Amino acid sequence: MATSLDRAVEMTRTGDVWVFRGRSAADRAIQTMTNSPVNHVGMAIVLDDLPPLMWHAELGKSLKDMWTGTHQRGAQLHDLRDAVVTWHDKYKQRAWLRQLDHPVTREMEDAALRAVARLDGTPFPSTAKLASRWMRGRVPLRPKGEATLESAFCAEIVAVTYEEMRLLPKRRPNWYDPGKFWSGDDLELLGGAKLGPEIEIVVM
Repeated sequence: MATSLDRAVEMTRTGDVWVFRGRSAADRAIQTMTNSPVNHVGMAIVLDDLPPLMWHAELGKSLKDMWTGTHQRGAQLHDLRDAVVTWHDKYKQRAWLRQLDHPVTREMEDAALRAVARLDGTPFPSTAKLASRWMRGRVPLRPKGEATLESAFCAEIVAVTYEEMRLLPKRRPNWYDPGKFWSGDDLELLGGAKLGPEIEIVVM
């Protein structure tokens, strides 16, 4: 299934997931280290009369962060259409949309915004640190209080926001990688929620 970017922007709603796959050495490194078919994930935030926004984490700072009004690295809130075009044109990434099949209440939107307020600007980890974090996320450890994010990976940002929205159970954020949000994985959402199949985005 495929659709145009313009149509995808019109149909996306808060909680929808956008996944990306690239072919660069860095993209392949992320895919290999995380055993994932994709290397990037973001979440749509669509509120009232604002344009649809993309909440994600990235190394670049080519787009203005809509929360702070500055150009920064790490966790960022971007105009969604601009973000997809940037990832397609500049980073040579293919994009897919997975729609959230669950009503999103005002309380869930407020929870998503609290996550943005808390995490926006959190720095992206280095490649070596990313690999270490991902491995530690799969080793059972005794919980030591609520997990905190000193630095953030894109999947962790989406997962923590989903947790705040009560769509995912609380667990260590570094357990997640972009592939968890691809249909081939078993991401069990709460409350009967589910993510639809991938819709490939045609960027003209």
